[in-house]
Amino acid sequence: QVQLVESGGGLVRPGGSLTLSCAASGSGFTFSDYAVGWYRQAPGKERELVAIISHYGSSTNYADSVKGRFTISRDNARYTSSLQMNNLKPEDTGVYSCWWNKYWGRGTQVTVRA
Repeated sequence: QVQLVESGGGLVRPGGSLTLSCAASGSGFTFSDYAVGWYRQAPGKERELVAIISHYGSSTNYADSVKGRFTISRDNARYTSSLQMNNLKPEDTGVYSCWWNKYWGRGTQVTVRA
């Protein structure tokens, strides 16, 4: 069984920055076996993919709405992934969750408000 735990969310003003982290724990798995994705769900909206990083971090993809502002990374030795978010906008508000293989974290709330 694998557990994913996100952290780093909070309240930030427009233009501000946050860094989210996702830590994987459990037994019998290798973090580098799968890609890691960060998703978000805004109130009243469907969950959407924000960013994804390949097994060893050589490839990344971003939603158009966050390109140039967000950066996804991973540390396979530490079994973690991070999402650096800069120049945050009110429309970035939502619950951010990480995904690995078939597992999801519970998410961390990000609120962007003046």
